[in-house]
Amino acid sequence: MNNGGQKWETVVGLEVHVQLATRSKIFSGASAAYGAEANTRACAVDLALPGVLPVLNREAVCMAVKFGLAVGAQINRESVFARKNYFYPDLPKGYQISQYEKPIVSGGTLAISTGGAHKSIGITRAHLEEDAGKSLHEDFHGMSGIDLNRAGTPLLEIVSEPDLRSAAEAAAYLKKLHTLVRHLEICDGNMQEGSFRFDANVSLRPRGEKKLGVRTEIKNVNSFRFIEKAVQFEVRRQTKILDGGGAVAQETRLYDSAADETRPMRGKEEADDYRYFPDPDLPPLLLEEDFIAAVRASMPELPEQKAARFIRDYALTEDDAETLTAERGTADYFEAVTAACGDAKSAANWINGELAGHLNRENLALDQSKVSARALGELLRRVNEKIISGKTAKEVLQRMWNGEGESADEIIAKHGLKQITDDGAIEKIIRQTVDAHPEQVRQFRDGNEKVLGYLVGQVMKNTQGKAEPRKVNTMLRKILSA
Repeated sequence: MNNGGQKWETVVGLEVHVQLATRSKIFSGASAAYGAEANTRACAVDLALPGVLPVLNREAVCMAVKFGLAVGAQINRESVFARKNYFYPDLPKGYQISQYEKPIVSGGTLAISTGGAHKSIGITRAHLEEDAGKSLHEDFHGMSGIDLNRAGTPLLEIVSEPDLRSAAEAAAYLKKLHTLVRHLEICDGNMQEGSFRFDANVSLRPRGEKKLGVRTEIKNVNSFRFIEKAVQFEVRRQTKILDGGGAVAQETRLYDSAADETRPMRGKEEADDYRYFPDPDLPPLLLEEDFIAAVRASMPELPEQKAARFIRDYALTEDDAETLTAERGTADYFEAVTAACGDAKSAANWINGELAGHLNRENLALDQSKVSARALGELLRRVNEKIISGKTAKEVLQRMWNGEGESADEIIAKHGLKQITDDGAIEKIIRQTVDAHPEQVRQFRDGNEKVLGYLVGQVMKNTQGKAEPRKVNTMLRKILSA
C-alpha cells in the first residue's frame, strides 16, 4: 500500500456519524426506527412547520455522556446547540441543529493496533446533532424524491485528531470505534442502514513537516473496506499531483466503489460558510454532577477492560481475548460456554473455530447460533471427561446444529458415540489389529516409526473412532515393544 512514499507523509482525520439508538428523535417524539414507508415518521417538528419548538431528548444526552466517559473525555457541564445554516432539499428548516463552539464532549483517546503496533488516537470532540432527510434519485423519471423520515434522527458526530498515518490505521480506528459504540449499546452499528457512517479528511505533507497539507474530504463512506480503499486511492492521487509540482485542491470528494476512485463533488466548506449561531429555541444544556455520576454507574465493562480480564482470569492469548471481546454478545457467549464446561481455552478454540465455521457457512451472527452456549459447554465437558473424542465432538456439534437434539448427551446416547475407556477392551482390539498386520509390525520393530500412525489408524477404525487416540498410541507402542 502506498502511504505517500518516502517524500510525503499521509495524514488522516475522521468524522464519524453515530446514529444514537433512541426510540424517538432528538428534538421530537416521532419514531426514530428505520424502514418505514417514506415520510410516515416525520412530525410537525421534523417538518419545521410554523410555531413548532424543539425539545431535547434526554436519552440522547445520556448516550453522548456514556461515550465521552468510555474514551476518557471531558464531559462539558455546559454545551450549546447552534444552527448550521445551509440550503438543501432534504433539510426542511434550512438549517441543521448541531453543536459547534461548545460541544458536549471534548478530548479523549481511542487505542488501536495495526501490524502488531499499538497507537493512541486523539479525539477532538463529540457533539450532538440532528440528521437531515434523504434525497432519492432513482425511479423518479429524471427527478428526485425527498424522504424526511430520517430528519431529526439523533446523531453523535465524533471527530478524531489528525493522528492517523495510513489507510490501515483509519480502518483500525473505525473498527475499534464501531465495537465500542455497539458495546455501549448507544448505536446498532448497522452500516447498510446508515447508522454508522464516516467522512475522511486526507492530506499529504513533506516528511518531518508539522504543518498540515491541503486536505480533501471523502464523504459518506459506510464500509471499512471501502474507507481503506478510498484513502489509498486519495493518497496515490495526491502524491501524483504533488510529485508533478501541482497543488491539491481543497474539496469534497465521493468514493465510487465500482471504479475504485474518488471524484470531486464540490468545494470544501469551512465553518464560516455555515454561519453558525446559537439556536434561540434551545437554552444551553447544563449537566449536573449527579446526572453524570448516574450515567457512569450505568456503564458496562468496556471491551479493553473485558479483554484484560479474559487474559488475566482465563489465561487467554491477546489475540483470543481481542477476538472474543470484539462483540459484547460474543464475550457473553464465551463466558457462558466456559461456565458450562470449566475450560476457557477449549471454549475459545471451539467458538473461534468449529462454531465460527458453522455460522460463516450460513452467514449467521452469533446471536443466531443454532447451538446455545450451555449446549456447547456441555459438549466440551464431555470431551474433557473423555466420554467422547474431539473428532466425535465435531460430529455431535453437526448433529446439534442440524436440530437432531438439543443436548450432547442425547445425541451421544442415541448414536452410540461414547468413547471406549476400558483398557482391557482396547488392548483386545489392539492385539487383533497387530495380528492382522504382521508386515507393518515388522517394519516398526525394524525402526520405522512412521508406520505406528498407520497402525493407530487401523485400531481407531476397528473401534469406530471410539477409543482415545492417545491411549491407543501408548498401549500400542507398549505391545509392539514387548
